[in-house]
Amino acid sequence: MKQFLVYIFIFFGSFLTYSQEILCDASVIAPTLKSDPANTEIMQSLEQSIVEFIGGQKWTDDTFLDEEKIDMIVLITINTKSGSTFSGSIQISSSRPVYNSDYRTRLFNFNDEKLTFEYDRGQALIFSMDRQQNNLSDVLAYYVYMVLGYDYDSFSLKGGTEFFNKAQQIVGRCQNVNSPGWKPTDGKKNRFTIVDNALNNAFENLRICYYDYHRKGFDQLYANSKQAVQVIAASLKSLEEIHKTQPNSVNVQNFFAAKADEVVSLFKDMDPQIKNQVYMTVSRLDPGNISKYNKIKQQ
Repeated sequence: MKQFLVYIFIFFGSFLTYSQEILCDASVIAPTLKSDPANTEIMQSLEQSIVEFIGGQKWTDDTFLDEEKIDMIVLITINTKSGSTFSGSIQISSSRPVYNSDYRTRLFNFNDEKLTFEYDRGQALIFSMDRQQNNLSDVLAYYVYMVLGYDYDSFSLKGGTEFFNKAQQIVGRCQNVNSPGWKPTDGKKNRFTIVDNALNNAFENLRICYYDYHRKGFDQLYANSKQAVQVIAASLKSLEEIHKTQPNSVNVQNFFAAKADEVVSLFKDMDPQIKNQVYMTVSRLDPGNISKYNKIKQQ
């Protein structure tokens, strides 16, 4: 798929495995339950089950070299436990390497606050595309496909459509389950809306941005930094078209949750003209991170 790229991965984690496509690091924390040693053992078992689930099966038809694999971090925070039923949140972050560099650029960063599932110590997580067997398995598979979708979009124009479609298929199958987060009525930041937006023509500029920003921008910084920087700036500005019709959309917010620090780091030392251009763009699109973007203007 990307055999022409040469990358170096350095990745540490409590539970780390080389999967078919993904390097997965899983952590489970339960601040209110940590006083019970039995709960600690369950959390550790759950971490291992997550890594085995994501790393123990092949999610695509492509072959990934070890240095091409995607970094995916799963952080589950348990708020309540009743028997073998847990509720809390799950944060997913993913990144991929930049061409001709040891730098990894983050593609996805989202905190899903509506997670409920059942789990027993040592339980294997089983997933089927056709029917629900375990809500946690469905949630993890959904985010695996979202991560793959954004990764493929960053290498080829709309290259992730196949994986967004699979994530949407999971969402459709889960419309009748009792677990929260799957329905369009489950708050503004639900799984239904995220994948529906990803495939919606109204968000086409965001998918083009993923390709231009990464493949035409960051991957070309070594070969032609001046042109690459201009492409990155233009890709950010293109998101203003979405903002006009879909202000504060969760998908654009997700993009900047992954990119805010990176944008600041890239542009803070650029010439004043492009710094001001980018500052004006991102401050309109992502006012929640204005304190970060103010660093762009600082000398």
